[in-house]
Amino acid sequence: MQDEEIGGRSPEGAGDESADPRRKLVSVVLDEASIGRGNADQEHERLIAIYDLVECNCFALPNHEGGPYALLLAMEESRLAFDIRGPADEPIIKHILSLSPFRRLLKDYFMICESYYAAIRTATPSQIEAIDMGRRGLHNEGAALLTERLVGKIEFDFDTSRRLFTLITALHWKG
Repeated sequence: MQDEEIGGRSPEGAGDESADPRRKLVSVVLDEASIGRGNADQEHERLIAIYDLVECNCFALPNHEGGPYALLLAMEESRLAFDIRGPADEPIIKHILSLSPFRRLLKDYFMICESYYAAIRTATPSQIEAIDMGRRGLHNEGAALLTERLVGKIEFDFDTSRRLFTLITALHWKG
């Protein structure tokens, strides 16, 4: 399920000691009480998504002096809660994100992922590439929707948005 581009490190900012630590997400924790634990495959996907996000990101809050930030993700009445905390784990702000606009996109994304994995076994390289392009396109669409839904609330670059969308897919993947 992981999008290979997400796992790769982009040259700019990846491991860069000069990256502004005030615009950085340093931890992501999933609220087990509201999200629950998944099976071994689901947990593995979630851990990879979190690792990739924390490893390379640009994350800030508008009109806030800066982080680094910690993020606690929880589910509240079918919505995703972004509980953002400061360096001393002090609560800064909580944003609630409706997942309704993502339902069709997630359904389409999982269907194309299934097609991709089935194609790997039998399809030609050009067919696999076409499916993969569609998969990446849906992933970009999800990242763009996430950016749009959080505009003015959280500032992040497109690569970080892709990584956040990867985590959202990992939270919804049935394995």
